[in-house]
Amino acid sequence: QNPELRKRFAGQPEAVINYFFFVAEHLREIMAEMGFRTVNEMVGRMDRLEPAQAIEHWKARGLDIEPMLQLPDVPDSVATYWCQPQDHGLELALDHTLIEMSRPALENGEPVDIKLPIRNSNRVVATMLSGEIAKRYGEDGLPDDTIRISFKGSAGQSFGAFLAKGISLTLEGDANDYFSKGISGGRVAVYPPEASTFVPEENIIVGNVVLYGATGGRVFIRGMAGERFAVRNSGAQAVVEGVGDHGCEYMTGGRVVVLGPTGRNFAAGMSGGIAYVLDEDGGFPARCNLDMVALEPVVSDEDRELLRGLIEEHLALTGSANARRVLDAWDALLPRFVKVFPNDYRRVLEERRALGLPAEVVPLG
Repeated sequence: QNPELRKRFAGQPEAVINYFFFVAEHLREIMAEMGFRTVNEMVGRMDRLEPAQAIEHWKARGLDIEPMLQLPDVPDSVATYWCQPQDHGLELALDHTLIEMSRPALENGEPVDIKLPIRNSNRVVATMLSGEIAKRYGEDGLPDDTIRISFKGSAGQSFGAFLAKGISLTLEGDANDYFSKGISGGRVAVYPPEASTFVPEENIIVGNVVLYGATGGRVFIRGMAGERFAVRNSGAQAVVEGVGDHGCEYMTGGRVVVLGPTGRNFAAGMSGGIAYVLDEDGGFPARCNLDMVALEPVVSDEDRELLRGLIEEHLALTGSANARRVLDAWDALLPRFVKVFPNDYRRVLEERRALGLPAEVVPLG
């Protein structure tokens, strides 16, 4: 309830409260007409449903959904609604161990190095640790690489979610969906196990919806990612060696480098940020959604410097043979990179230049 923000709204919170009282009263009237005293009594009462207009839609003609509208014959002891607290098992989370091992960094800012195994039952790893950093240091976090954690194994969902500045995660293995979602700082690098025999750039190593809603930080992935890579990314920098469908969907900021193929519908709804895609087969334009973006060659010194710097860091952190190949043949392969540049973002940059304002500052941590 920031007073400065409240000045922008003519309404009062009491009006919203009053509105919900009216909603509750209306619901109570409808329930009374139907013979129900509580909402819980209504759960599963398919016999009180009435066909809606949507059922008459031509697409629904011929469908018999009657089997879906049957109340199972089960004893009264079987619950049909929420009636007991859910045990999330948070006391068993790996983050409790990470927090204890990171005490010197959390309390005194001393660098720590941690090496641990990881399993796919370890979900949302380093998120509670990031929360501890946020409590103590706010959005500024800790200096880069204050907490360095190396894992070996298969990480569960949301590895590195909401990662705070000051944490560097390395994963020798693979990870599930929502890898680094909401990351706001720090750095994450993932690469296959040293003994693996598959070609990383031809295989998926992290799941779907990687970097969802990220606002900062850097991510380096030696291998391919699944669908919806960097959806709603607004500030993170990332290097990946291939992505599935809908890459950079609704992206509003940050920088993404793809050192390999993409799926269809790349850049759908992308209004900000920039992506650099290595298009060696020339088929990328057909797989890109051009409604809101333009495709250009990488020609400016600023773009070339940023692109090469990210690929060099990717090589240093993951040992990527693909990154080494690109850097060794830089002059030959640079023309094969396509810059995906949102039209709205270009307009904003041009307006800022015309006003003598600095261009966007690319987040580095």
